[in-house]
Amino acid sequence: MTRSTHKPKVRARDVFRAYIREARRRPWLLLWTFVGAIGIQAADLISPIYLRQFFNLLALDARGTDIIAQLLTLVGILAVITAISWCMRRLNYYSILYIEAGVMSDLYASAFDYLIRHSHQFFISRFAGTLTRRVSKFAAAFETIFDAIAWRFFPTAFFAVGAVIVLFLRSHALGTALGIWLACFVALLLFVARLRLPLRAARAAMDSKMAGALADSIANQNTVALFSGAAHEGKLFRGVIGRWRAATVRSWNADEFIWAALDILMAGVNIGLLYAAVLLWQRGLLTVGDFVLIQVYLIGLFERLINLNRELRRFFDAYADASEMVEILEMPHEIQDWRGAAPLAVTKRTATFKSVGFAFPRSRPVLDNFNLTLHGGEKVALVGPSGAGKSTITKLLLRLYDITRGSILIDGQNIAAVPQDDLRNAIAFVPQEPILFHRTLMENIRYGRRDAKDTEVIAAAKKAHCHEFITQLPDGYYTYVGERGVKLSGGERQRVAIARAILKNAPILILDEATSSLDSESESLIQDALQALMEGKTVLVIAHRLSTIMKMDRIVVLEQGKIVAEGAHQNLLAQGGLYQKLWSIQAGGFRDTLPEGEPGDVREELTENLDDK
Repeated sequence: MTRSTHKPKVRARDVFRAYIREARRRPWLLLWTFVGAIGIQAADLISPIYLRQFFNLLALDARGTDIIAQLLTLVGILAVITAISWCMRRLNYYSILYIEAGVMSDLYASAFDYLIRHSHQFFISRFAGTLTRRVSKFAAAFETIFDAIAWRFFPTAFFAVGAVIVLFLRSHALGTALGIWLACFVALLLFVARLRLPLRAARAAMDSKMAGALADSIANQNTVALFSGAAHEGKLFRGVIGRWRAATVRSWNADEFIWAALDILMAGVNIGLLYAAVLLWQRGLLTVGDFVLIQVYLIGLFERLINLNRELRRFFDAYADASEMVEILEMPHEIQDWRGAAPLAVTKRTATFKSVGFAFPRSRPVLDNFNLTLHGGEKVALVGPSGAGKSTITKLLLRLYDITRGSILIDGQNIAAVPQDDLRNAIAFVPQEPILFHRTLMENIRYGRRDAKDTEVIAAAKKAHCHEFITQLPDGYYTYVGERGVKLSGGERQRVAIARAILKNAPILILDEATSSLDSESESLIQDALQALMEGKTVLVIAHRLSTIMKMDRIVVLEQGKIVAEGAHQNLLAQGGLYQKLWSIQAGGFRDTLPEGEPGDVREELTENLDDK
């Protein structure tokens, strides 16, 4: 039997602790579940005792009135036991039904609540499809595990102990033999369970990888089509399937090895007990009814043990599935609120980076002893080449990452010492590539302020010049935008994001290339909306098109995480250096696009106007 080197990353008690925490909220249902299970097994243990008496009476070969009356009495008792067993099954079934439905609902909710609060770095390092699958498998695994415990493990243990006790009372030798055999059988099951657990974990891990690879290709279907990558993606996915198949075969081969061993054990004890019973019967120590008792118990026990082993495969699959999500639940959140975090009060709207140092994990430092102050109501632009640290600064201000040293302050309060929700409620952010929910336009815009009325949403949309294209859609504001907003153009998504920021009306505003996806006409409209949006706010703008930031109060030029120059547009041009270089590159590119013409043509006029700027 091949053993995998893959080992579970969490312990069994971690998985069961997560499930018990939810299940114990329903103590009465748990009680009735096990009362029902005990009632069922007790009925199955008692019935053969009366069957023994029934067949002993038949063996007398007497048909007198007294014998018939006794036989009918035994039939009546068996009928009552059967009725009680039926009631216990219904009690057991409905208790399990309501426990599993309730606990699974709670598990979905608690897993989502914990998962969604993991850090930005956590999510960009993992497939969304894999995380989605982990949450689903975590909740579904509880049903399998609880079914196994309530319907297989506990009932089988109760029946086995009861059968050994009854046989021991009839014959010490038979009861002792069955007890020893059961102890060996359980020891073997526990031993092989330890062997096949890593195989189950490896199979579950490959199952998640296969789901992640599938989700990645589907999410990027447009890229696959544009680059004729269907065959290439199919080859990659088949490679993942091949590794999943190998892990599955190893796991199932281990199961077959176990089945072969169990079949031999069960055949051996059956033959051995019957042989011993014949010898005891020969000596007058057992009756014909005892043979019925032994066979009913053995058949019932074997049936339970076979189902138990079959359930173990599902149990360990479920355990491996649950372990993947528990690993995330046991993982501390990278960005956490400090204990005793004080509410953020924003009055002056100042933001200060004080001696900030930051480096991405396993990467070179991005910021080193970085200092910058955004004064209340000031409009500041960050410019510089790619990799200069512009986007990193905005992410640090939003506390998507924690800095390695120094501090970031808003109105003198360290942002690490205030609740994250308070911090992000005080900042409106318009990203370069806004991602929308697959919900209606009304819901997407209202996400900026979720208690806003429809009229307020529409007013924000008008300011962002969304209203015009939204009203032309068949369902208007109740149009679904598709996953990540794919049914809208880039410019339309950008305007929806701006409308969301307008509705939020936060005191601090971050614009990350907020007009980069807009055509010239849309940009002109949005610039007016942005001017109104920026009024009275502290604004931090990232822009690669320098023409969009000339009216900023201050332009900060970054290079390799350091401020190399700052000031107004004209002053920075006069100083020369990196800003003038960047401006010349963009201005030169603009000149190259202007049309050639006769002397005194429009090219010369536009070039002069550009230089005047």
